[in-house]
Amino acid sequence: MKNFLAFTLIFSIYFAYSQKWEPDILQTELGQVEIFPVLHGTLVLKWNKLSIYVDPYGGKEVFDGLDDPNIILITDIHGDHHNANTLSELNLEIAIIIAPQAVHDKLTPEEQDKAKVLSNDERFDYDDLWIEAIPMYNLPEDETSRHTKGRGNGYVMNFGKESIYISGDTEDIVEMRNLKNIDVAFVCMNQPYTMTVEQAADAVLEFKPKVVYPFHYRGGGGKFSNVEKFKSLVNNGNPDIEVRLRAWYPEGQSK
Repeated sequence: MKNFLAFTLIFSIYFAYSQKWEPDILQTELGQVEIFPVLHGTLVLKWNKLSIYVDPYGGKEVFDGLDDPNIILITDIHGDHHNANTLSELNLEIAIIIAPQAVHDKLTPEEQDKAKVLSNDERFDYDDLWIEAIPMYNLPEDETSRHTKGRGNGYVMNFGKESIYISGDTEDIVEMRNLKNIDVAFVCMNQPYTMTVEQAADAVLEFKPKVVYPFHYRGGGGKFSNVEKFKSLVNNGNPDIEVRLRAWYPEGQSK
């Protein structure tokens, strides 16, 4: 009986992790990209032998079962993007940190030794992968903005001919609307920090990614944006855009 209970416990743990880390797939001519939604604005991408962490947040334990990072992308200085505690807990032995200057200035000396500063419109090449930093900011474009233009980065990653867009904390800006040939987009929507659901949906309908994930949608007071409404607005405007709703928050996802 004890052996049976031990087997059941081990199987349950294995099953939980296999379910938690069952990835979505983007097929490319150079191998498939595995997409792992993690938490809030945090995700992991695996491509061939590369493991890419985006805005690691939530503590080392939220990455249990995933490979250590080769590349870490950080979009901005706020704690749900540059989370110093989580970064310090990760195994950075083989990692390159890509971040804007404002984030680089907040890294430890050891982390800075592993970091590459990327400003808006600059590009970083890593074998067959290239990463471009693009603007992310709030309006109006002045010092009253929660996210000033040029301080943070959104990112477009190109895996061969396929591309993935990470919005970072952005409002409904022209640089996002002007994106072309995006296969997968991760788009934020949380008030009062970024976009409304309506703004996000309208922008997506303009730049037309093949697949879009609403993420980073917990806003002020812990309130969740209505991602079902986002899905409806996008699909009513363009049924060819696939909207993927995923479990970004352990406490649930209010409609």
